[in-house]
Amino acid sequence: MLEIQESYIKDEQANLKRELIRAQEEVKRIQAVPLVIGQFLEPIDQNTAIVGSTTGSNYVVRILSTLDRELLKPSASVALHRHSNALVDILPPEADSSISMLAQEEKPDVTYQDVGGMDSQKQEIREAVELPLTHFDLYKKIGIDPPRGVLLYGPPGTGKTMLVKAVAHHTTASFIRVVGSEFVQKYLGEGPRMVRDIFRLARENAPAIIFIDEIDAIATKRFDAQTGADREVQRILLELLNQMDGFDQGSNVKVIMATNRADTLDPALLRPGRLDRKIEFPRPSRREKRLIFQTVTGKMNLGPDVDLEDYVSRPDPLSSADIASIVQAAGLQAVRKNRYVILPIDFEEAWKQTVKKSNDTHEFCKPPLFSLRCQLKRASLQTGDSGYFVIAIPVLYFRAIILLSISSVQCPSHTHTLVFTLMAFRPLNGSSFIVPSKKTCPSTPIRCSTLSLEAIWNWMRDILSYPLSIIYLYREYS
Repeated sequence: MLEIQESYIKDEQANLKRELIRAQEEVKRIQAVPLVIGQFLEPIDQNTAIVGSTTGSNYVVRILSTLDRELLKPSASVALHRHSNALVDILPPEADSSISMLAQEEKPDVTYQDVGGMDSQKQEIREAVELPLTHFDLYKKIGIDPPRGVLLYGPPGTGKTMLVKAVAHHTTASFIRVVGSEFVQKYLGEGPRMVRDIFRLARENAPAIIFIDEIDAIATKRFDAQTGADREVQRILLELLNQMDGFDQGSNVKVIMATNRADTLDPALLRPGRLDRKIEFPRPSRREKRLIFQTVTGKMNLGPDVDLEDYVSRPDPLSSADIASIVQAAGLQAVRKNRYVILPIDFEEAWKQTVKKSNDTHEFCKPPLFSLRCQLKRASLQTGDSGYFVIAIPVLYFRAIILLSISSVQCPSHTHTLVFTLMAFRPLNGSSFIVPSKKTCPSTPIRCSTLSLEAIWNWMRDILSYPLSIIYLYREYS
């Protein structure tokens, strides 16, 4: 009898093992790729739940019995079966390629000493971001709440991203970096989902810093959107505002945003409680230029004749990126000439390549000169002895439109002379022309018999008391 029972038990064990193997193979088949990535919204019971797909639709689906229900949290990334949409797997947070969290060994090696100047900006960002993460008890004892978010704004190349890299290096917090344009996806609802995933990932890995660069791509002032793309961008902004209100001060999640166009951002994002600290990054002053030159050239082999103070004292407007570009170009000049020492001539060549080259683009170049010469010849042919011709010239450097009257006068030598007179000028953002008086424009009309463009140029420069820029001509005359 015992032998029969033992044989029966062994047969049952063998049958159960075969069924287990078949079930495991069936689970592997169900979880085989390709699968559809979705988002877990909320559970209904132990076997069913509501999920959202990448197409924007929500489904009530079955949950695979082998999955751990403790890992199913709202906004979690899940894998759905490609035919039945059943929930078959739970994806880790880092599986979403649109969200990248830098590991400790991947953080940039930029320190505060590598950032020249910007002493006030360093102090403000350390007080707003670094200090609350490392010494939160100080704020708690005083009885104040640290800033939730920080906005860095200023012209391009002034060191905003560089300073954020230094913050990431000096803190042990998780660092999540994303560009504003990455939120704008092809499918409806993908952008708000990315915002939720980023803040969920930050809360799970707190303390954490979220750095959103070029925030003006998704956070411009709201308006009456007419297209689906504009409405989607506004939904992304609303989700961002909601998430910034959703986490408390004790969550150790800080948000840093950077932009070049702070004037275009939505006021709801700029209000206190969301972006409490706004740090401006202007172009460096003379003292900051000196510090930046010293920082950038600190590890370079400079010749004894190199005088950095000469370049610091020059009046050309430079940003931190421009200074770094000048120094790098000077080093390349030395490499090109097979030298291990950077000489003053290398800095001069680098200065011409970067600063002077950008200034030359705003000078009177050949195509506008040729165009102006042709227009003046046409004016001299179309006008008679007593007629005149009015030409409108927009001057981009002054952001103004200049009206010149060009009259042709026959001299006793039977040669025609063109007389240029400033009639009026109007700023590009203005609505009406301004007629200059003798007090505002004491210059007299200029007579030019040889179409000397240089003389016309100098005359216009004297009128506006500033060097002129490229002149473009209107095709239609007034």
